[in-house]
Amino acid sequence: MTITAKRRHTYADLPRLMGLMTGDEKHGPAATSTLDALWVLYDRVLRVTPERLTDPERDRFLLSKGHGPMAYYAVLAAKGFLPVEWLPGFGSHDSPLGHHPDRVLVPGAEIGSGSLGHGLPIGVGMALGLRARGLGEPRVWVLVGDAELDEGSNHEAIAFAGPAGLERLHTVVIDNSSASHGRPGGIAARFEAAGWSTAPVDGRDHEALYAAFTAPHPGRPHVVVAQVEPKSP
Repeated sequence: MTITAKRRHTYADLPRLMGLMTGDEKHGPAATSTLDALWVLYDRVLRVTPERLTDPERDRFLLSKGHGPMAYYAVLAAKGFLPVEWLPGFGSHDSPLGHHPDRVLVPGAEIGSGSLGHGLPIGVGMALGLRARGLGEPRVWVLVGDAELDEGSNHEAIAFAGPAGLERLHTVVIDNSSASHGRPGGIAARFEAAGWSTAPVDGRDHEALYAAFTAPHPGRPHVVVAQVEPKSP
């Protein structure tokens, strides 16, 4: 693969990059809700680069909220993981950028996602695997949507990770008030009851996101609940 666009992209470029992707199944609101959290993670927090995709010491990022990958693809392109020239082909039959990310086709994608409820259990297993291998530095980050927490598989993962002391495991919940069984403050309370460190935050405030992402949480997994505007009908 040859990446022809070498200039550095910034946050201000993301709307233009997302605008290159067209089609009937863009899931625009789902994608846009994740944009700021994704940018802060890839710009300031994650220890992974296009050159470190196979480095055992890299951080792992799992997009469990795989129904809206446009923002994810835009951020990966902005950071040089994939060519900007791929973006206009989004969703076409011969494009690696499908409506759900495929780890075999998308550079930087750690899992294939789109089936809601899979990412956090996989993240738990990944954190356990890193621990078993004696790799204490890599961190596992999982991004989920608030409605995705209705899935029972996530409940089991949340309940296990706290008592297991998986402090290298981090979850970012994008809360756009779309959960069928949600209530104000309920997400953070649910994680906290299971032994997690919790940080509710404005999901559009980059400095607040960075502070929440980097807050210390010795001996416990950590969840950042990023509140954004309600999803449009």
